[in-house]
Amino acid sequence: MMSKICRPMIWVVTAIVVVAATLVRAEAVRVFRAGAATSNITPPLDERLVGGWDSPLATHIHDELYARCLVLDDGETKLAIVLVDSLGVSREVCETAGRMIEDKAGIPARNLMIAATHTHSSIPARGSSRVNAHETFSDYEGFLVRRIADGVRRAVNNLEPARIGWGRAEEPTQVFNRRYFMKPSTPTPSPFGGIDQVVMNPGQGNPNILKAAGPTDPEVAFLSVQSKEGRPIALLANYSLHYVGPAAGNVISADYFGVFADRIQELLGADRLAPPFVGILSNGTSGDINNINWLQKPSERWPPYAKMKHVADAVARAVYESHRQVVFHDWVKLDARRQELSLAVRKPTQEQLAYAREVLSKPDDAPRHHPRERVYANRVQRLADAPDRREVVLQVFRIGDVGICAIPFEVFVEIGLQLKRDSPLGQTFTISHANGGHGYLPTKEQHEMGGYETWLGTNTVEIQAASRITNALLSMLRELDV
Repeated sequence: MMSKICRPMIWVVTAIVVVAATLVRAEAVRVFRAGAATSNITPPLDERLVGGWDSPLATHIHDELYARCLVLDDGETKLAIVLVDSLGVSREVCETAGRMIEDKAGIPARNLMIAATHTHSSIPARGSSRVNAHETFSDYEGFLVRRIADGVRRAVNNLEPARIGWGRAEEPTQVFNRRYFMKPSTPTPSPFGGIDQVVMNPGQGNPNILKAAGPTDPEVAFLSVQSKEGRPIALLANYSLHYVGPAAGNVISADYFGVFADRIQELLGADRLAPPFVGILSNGTSGDINNINWLQKPSERWPPYAKMKHVADAVARAVYESHRQVVFHDWVKLDARRQELSLAVRKPTQEQLAYAREVLSKPDDAPRHHPRERVYANRVQRLADAPDRREVVLQVFRIGDVGICAIPFEVFVEIGLQLKRDSPLGQTFTISHANGGHGYLPTKEQHEMGGYETWLGTNTVEIQAASRITNALLSMLRELDV
């Protein structure tokens, strides 16, 4: 007969065995899935291009524009990332598309990240103001809403068992800070009647350049997803380079972001697959970064589209070489956080308003302190009548040991470098122009130097915004690090 002492021990052992078997079964049925798709979002001709000081009508399409969509599913949580070939997409367009996606595909708003690539060769999709709510949509914006939603739905339709890996490469030859201190006595006027400490894009090989006003970030971070059998599904990369530009007149183009998508597909041997492979390049923290070495005179004259192909090829090759070493995981945990942050809208001082009125009262052909002073005089007056505050969306995703931050500004590189340095996760990168577009986001230190990106009307929110946004994102990342 079994002793009374043995029975509890047997029950305990049996319970442990049952729990262990249950955990093993749960582990065995965990399935990670991924799906990707593109939606063509090319606008019609004879619409106004944005990205420069004037807005000419588009007369040609060099390459088609797309919303490139990636959906990941760990069995409990779905995340969707959409990169749109556009200068910027307003918060209202993103949220309208998001409601459609939640209704049709069941992905909640906090799990959906929509960002623009920031090509300077497309038509507007960000509304008429960076501080006022965008109440009505143009025909193109309405079309864009539907195409974004359709793209995500198609990516959901393409979900299949998959594996995921990530990595980082470096491509330092294509990123240069575009803000420079100049030698003493060099004219550095601002459009507000004053003098700046730094100048944006001071002229290549300008002998009056003293030194760069900030760093660069050469890292190319990436996520790669494959089917269980190793067929490429999608690759999402992130590089902190503003844009390249085709310099080919009034032509619509996805810029080097679109060329990268094609080139990485070619390098991975992923052409003409079913479902089609989707290459995606997101814009990192590039508010003060471009691909021109201002310290050297140009060594060659690039024909239209040649420079963007050169840059895209260099970035894609760097990713491809690093991709050879990627370790793929059959399952990773997904999570997301999203919050709204209320920021004060920058308002002009009485002195700035008086100067703006003085500028606008002068004849068009009168001598000017700065070539763009009339442009900024109008912006100053509009900001005086703008709302006092603007709510902006901040977001973080966790994909395995990777953190992705999303910021709705043209973000200075120092901010991205801090987020990488202070993140609790193993690898972190930031997608700019995400969930809206509210202008430039310099650090407080860069604000003190002046320059185009800090001017009132180019920057529209409080000078402390960068530190507040960084702190909020790091707090959300720490919530996900559990």
